[in-house]
Amino acid sequence: MQWPVDPKGPEHPRLNRIYRLVRRLSRSLVNIWFREINIVDDENLPKEGGLIFIAWHPSGLIDPMLLHASLPGKVSMIAKHTLFEVPLLGRVIRGAGGVPIERPQDAEDAGAAKQRNELQLDHVASVVSQGGRLIIFPEGTTHTDSSVKRARSGAARILLAARRKAEAEGRAEPQLVPVGLHYSESQTFRERAAVVVERVMEFDATPPLVEDSAEQDVLDREWVGKVTQSIGVELNRASLSKTTWRERTLIWKGRSLVYAEKARQTGSKLVKPSYAESVLGARRLRAGWEYLAQEDSSKTKQLVHDCETHFEHLDERNITPFDVDARPEQLTKVASAKVLLSWLWAGVWMFGLITWSAVFGNLVPYRGNAIAVNIMKKRGAEQSIIGTLKVLTAVVFFPLWWIIASGALSWMLLATSSPVNELLQMHWLLAMLTDLPLVLVFLLFFIWWPTSAKLHLRLYARLVTSSRSMRRWRAWKDEEYNWQELVIRQRQLAGQLVGLGEGLVLPGDEDWNDPPSGSDDADSVHRRQTSSSSPNA
Repeated sequence: MQWPVDPKGPEHPRLNRIYRLVRRLSRSLVNIWFREINIVDDENLPKEGGLIFIAWHPSGLIDPMLLHASLPGKVSMIAKHTLFEVPLLGRVIRGAGGVPIERPQDAEDAGAAKQRNELQLDHVASVVSQGGRLIIFPEGTTHTDSSVKRARSGAARILLAARRKAEAEGRAEPQLVPVGLHYSESQTFRERAAVVVERVMEFDATPPLVEDSAEQDVLDREWVGKVTQSIGVELNRASLSKTTWRERTLIWKGRSLVYAEKARQTGSKLVKPSYAESVLGARRLRAGWEYLAQEDSSKTKQLVHDCETHFEHLDERNITPFDVDARPEQLTKVASAKVLLSWLWAGVWMFGLITWSAVFGNLVPYRGNAIAVNIMKKRGAEQSIIGTLKVLTAVVFFPLWWIIASGALSWMLLATSSPVNELLQMHWLLAMLTDLPLVLVFLLFFIWWPTSAKLHLRLYARLVTSSRSMRRWRAWKDEEYNWQELVIRQRQLAGQLVGLGEGLVLPGDEDWNDPPSGSDDADSVHRRQTSSSSPNA
């Protein structure tokens, strides 16, 4: 994929070598973890001034790692102050953009810690006022809830201090930018992710500076409170928050019905959309649904009931809405043979050099990673940090094994006491391998293990896709599913969903206007004017 281009100019902090190295590692890891990553609307970021990115926090370490990889420029993150005291680790974290913070509840002397906390927040604000970019998770903790937790005031306090510093220094005003984090399944390997950069939030002017400290405190608290409230609403909007996971699931499945129905109406080929397109579709359905629930609740309640009944019917048969919509009218032997050949082609390559290299170079640390995570689960680790544990243990286990495997094979090839070396010496061409420099051979092996793993993942993805297609074909041929009834019912539901939204202006439409900061999408949804409703008609 194409990563965003970093901003250039003296007003933007320089990206040092450590930062580039750590970001390259982040990008490599998220590229392995997710099979598809979409970054949307990053070109809308302001060209000048510091930025504070805010996002909800559903997936532990995966969230900051994905944002660190995806957002352009030197992006800083707040980290626990004790990490900076570790000699080597502290230097790496600081070079990678980390800024220390101490929470009063983590110290024995809460009063002294609070004073240090204020100084550290002032330092963070200075970074932003000088054009820096900062990531904050206003909820303050990771979680697995379907909706956003209550936002804390830290982001608003930093923004207020940064804007005052920037004004005093004659710099561009820092801005606050919400970011939508969306995962098809963040805790599952090789799923999909989308990072949606929302529009800059707008707030009232910062409170004026007055001589009376008590009055100043009241003014600042009032401003911070309003901004924090707006941040909470904006996080819900950016994350497509709903009260329950059942509602979120219903919206995503309903989105697939709408997509398929519109493809049929336009005569276009039905293909799976990108994850970014799916996120936009879910946003449109959520906004329109909430608007219509207020306008005509009885109609939407009945449609919700009908959709849930249909989806439960599909789940019982272990099929998806896409399986129903994608079923061809004629099941030809040629099309079925193509699916089988695709599966065979991927399967044959799975037994080639690439896959065996990937197995040798990655199976041991992969199993070690799984054992470590299982141990953590047995010790009561929360589901929200399972993905974090997987990533952390992988960062340690995989490079360690690559070093061991590369060293062992390098010795086997080059050491004169090795039986492999003796076999190679029997042929003049193979003997040339034994004369290669040790460092070169070691580096080639070390690079080959992760490279073979990436190539293997592509083969594996193709095999999985082909296997799913074969299962889908088997289901399509099974008349016990009563496909005609399923298709008719699903198209009726899709038609109703599309019909409800056709008369509305929704996110993504040309005449759509984003709601003001602190308002949800449903507040900006309105009925589209037609010629019959025009006052001049």
